[in-house]
Amino acid sequence: MGEWVYSNIEKEMAVYGYDSVVKSHCRMCHGGCGVLVYTKDGRVAKIAGDPACPINHGTLCSKGIASAQLAYHPDRLTYPVRRIGPKGSGKWERISWDEALDTIAERILRYKEGFGAESIVMGYGTGRENEAVIYRFANLLGSPNVLTAGHFCYGPRIATSIITCGTNPIVDYENHPGCIMVWGNNLVISNPDCYKGEPFSVSLNKGAKLIAVDPRLTRIAARADVWLQLRPGTDTALALGMLNVIVNEGLFDRDFVENHVHGWEPFVKRVNEYPLDRVEQITWVPENKIREAARLFATTKPAAIQWGVAIEQQINCADNNRALMALMGITGNIDVPGGQVLFQSPKIRNVGYFGAHRMLPDIQSEKRLGGDRFRLGGNFAIINPKCVWDAILEEKPYPVKMLFFISSNPVMTRANAREVYRALEQVEFMAVSDFFMTPTAELADIVLPAATWLEMDYIGDFWKRHGYILPRRKVIQVGECRSDHEMLNDLAHRVGQGEHWWDNFEQALNWILEPMGITWKDFKKMDYIRGDVRYQKYKTHGFSTPTRKFELYSTLLEKWGYDPLPQYREPPESPYSTAELYKTYPYILITGARSPGFFHTENRQIPWLRELDRDPVVEIHPETAKIEGIGQGDWVVIESPRGKVRQRAKLSAGIDPRVVSAQHAWWFPEKEGPGHGWDESNINILTDNSYESCDPAMGATHVRTLLCRIYPEKKNGGNL
Repeated sequence: MGEWVYSNIEKEMAVYGYDSVVKSHCRMCHGGCGVLVYTKDGRVAKIAGDPACPINHGTLCSKGIASAQLAYHPDRLTYPVRRIGPKGSGKWERISWDEALDTIAERILRYKEGFGAESIVMGYGTGRENEAVIYRFANLLGSPNVLTAGHFCYGPRIATSIITCGTNPIVDYENHPGCIMVWGNNLVISNPDCYKGEPFSVSLNKGAKLIAVDPRLTRIAARADVWLQLRPGTDTALALGMLNVIVNEGLFDRDFVENHVHGWEPFVKRVNEYPLDRVEQITWVPENKIREAARLFATTKPAAIQWGVAIEQQINCADNNRALMALMGITGNIDVPGGQVLFQSPKIRNVGYFGAHRMLPDIQSEKRLGGDRFRLGGNFAIINPKCVWDAILEEKPYPVKMLFFISSNPVMTRANAREVYRALEQVEFMAVSDFFMTPTAELADIVLPAATWLEMDYIGDFWKRHGYILPRRKVIQVGECRSDHEMLNDLAHRVGQGEHWWDNFEQALNWILEPMGITWKDFKKMDYIRGDVRYQKYKTHGFSTPTRKFELYSTLLEKWGYDPLPQYREPPESPYSTAELYKTYPYILITGARSPGFFHTENRQIPWLRELDRDPVVEIHPETAKIEGIGQGDWVVIESPRGKVRQRAKLSAGIDPRVVSAQHAWWFPEKEGPGHGWDESNINILTDNSYESCDPAMGATHVRTLLCRIYPEKKNGGNL
């Protein structure tokens, strides 16, 4: 393979006149694919997948292919700026990096002295593999408050898997599962976290049985042997129903249960509270389908579950994750080839160690916003966003005076967007690091130009649980853009943290790799490093939990005052929990359907990617559209008790007539004026962030399911 790859590279370079090709590691999404970056006259000319990369085997999504359009976009921020008018006025002046960082450092030290380090909140969103440096900076500063997407995206998987079995169980596609259950995930579109759509598709082509759990008829659901079209938000009930079948029909792995499970008896009692007739009533999935899926998953070896953020952005977030892990565990599919493996990282200083979590004083850790309310999230240094907005708007439990957002656009991505906007307007000082002037950045005092993945050296997939690390090699420099790692390393010296940082960030990369006896220069010459791969490690070492067993009954959740067993909670808004509201808002709205070109709020100004989706789209069943007088492609109003937005109708028979599905994170970079239409189609205008609607342990905001009504834009006063 290697000789063929490099022979073809040489031919391409000769034919097209490329100057060089650099092997690197894409970061246009959470994916992390190996890439070949071709340059000509000092600029990126072409980006292709690297066939020699074990992560993606030469495949590459539309986002990766379009990376150069991001790097060279004419509207991109290429130097630091300072706001000179009112917030949101769009008036800026160019400043130097020294002036920008000096100003930010002065504010940090002022607020720390006057209000305590906890008054300063660091934040990041989708992440550019910058979480380690952000947490290091915050923890050394003494601030326990780092605002991430971790309360409802990937963080819950890590938090719940650690307390259940010690680490995140990853599907072993390399050894091809015999059955794959895809639950609330569309990985052939999103390539999420530790996964790519390509190895999943290869396993299907090799004969894997497929179970799809999704309210929508996705491409995956269309290919499934069994499609469970559940009522949105009822995942835990469905999982407990499947567990009921497996337990009562004796389809579980008796050796694993008898020797490696904690809490079997109370767990059996809990699943028996979910007989299939009750589960059908809750989920709208017929009993026979639930039984068929449970039997198929339990009797096909090996089997694995591919799950995504759809099950985490709910009031049942933690219990959704725990119930799915129970399915993996009791069927004997944990840490076996082709199942769900607890992979080991290479012997490096990992993200947690780099993040200096142990260096945050206990007295400061106890001040973490929402830590006493959401104990599971707080235990993993994760906070609920509303706690920050309240601390700004109401100064409770103490005032937050400064925000520093890095690769984050919370105006578009967090629930109750108007409250978010008010908080960002009111906060005393805010800095933002990003590629473009986003709706969030426009409310900042200083905006810094962030580097893309093409403009930095780093250890790719440093944070993931699939066991690989790969070198990300710098290819170009655009303007004065700097990586978040370099920027924070520089800023740390200005606020008195210098002894814990480095003269340059290459030294930090050396420090991460030091336990392996190599340097960054050594690693740059390699294709990748993989941690040791061993299976069924629990047979000799047990699981990394308090009981050293797979905890169906969580001793830590019990200690923190939560139900130690998974349970189902009805969504805060539903035909059953809010029957009166349902009379006015008669449809269940689900949010967050993925697009191949966008990464949450990103890429809507990238030509190739915007061509894939020109406008925001809401999927509606044809029967529903007929009732409401909506035609294909019509602009329609989607309204909840909190507001209304507009999106274009797409008629689809692959959705229940009682359900509509809207895209998230829409803004319009092409629109002139402040905000770029941030509140026109932003589905988070409609979502709720009340504490009562959040997952009680994790603090996950329930943004995936709510009630709405929908009608043509020009009907019933529907103009926005």
